[in-house]
Amino acid sequence: MSETLEDRVAIVIGATSGMGRATAFALARGGAKVTAAGRRESRLESLVVESAAEGLVIDTCGCDVMVEEEVEGLVGQVVGAYGRVDLLVYATGTNIPGRSLEVITPETWDMMLATNLSGAFHATRAVLPTMRSAGGGLIVYLSTAAVQMPDVSGVAYQASKHGLSGLAHGTRAEEQANGIRTCVIFPGLCDTEILEKRPVPTPREILDQSLDPGDVADAVLFVAGLNPRAVVPEMQLLPSRL
Repeated sequence: MSETLEDRVAIVIGATSGMGRATAFALARGGAKVTAAGRRESRLESLVVESAAEGLVIDTCGCDVMVEEEVEGLVGQVVGAYGRVDLLVYATGTNIPGRSLEVITPETWDMMLATNLSGAFHATRAVLPTMRSAGGGLIVYLSTAAVQMPDVSGVAYQASKHGLSGLAHGTRAEEQANGIRTCVIFPGLCDTEILEKRPVPTPREILDQSLDPGDVADAVLFVAGLNPRAVVPEMQLLPSRL
């Protein structure tokens, strides 16, 4: 039997669009106390309005994952309000059109790793003390199916997402005695804003067969709803027709 999410305290980082936004709403609908975080304040304000219209309460916090102090402030805000963090979902991720080795610059490489990987490290490091004190917790990292099969999504994107797997599995190995679990979800093609950063637009007929952000949110809910004695280290989620 799955566990209830009622009154679970959750943080979703990268909740201003796509998979993160869908996950924040799904967790709130499931009864969790959700804090949605991201850089785009106007998007967070819209999220609050839309959630209220649905009868939900979602807290928000502006946060740039590349700034360690802001990530620590986010976690501090949630612990101050609720006393703990039961679930962290790291949904932040970016890419760039100029992604090939011919054009990528050291500055772009640093930005990609800072957003996709170092931000996840900051968030992980920030929630571990409160999870240890509580005797458990779950951290879910949203990655990409490109990790399973090399493609032309760019070396910085792939390197950062491969690193995310190392962070997740290493954290689980070190912290499992403290009851802390991790899961990496590898979604295939999903119709989100990040596709707008592709060098060539994705054809509409392909997008029509892709995953919806809600599909990924459902996967997060499944993992979060498992009894703490069970762990899903990895989950691959692919469109059935692509």
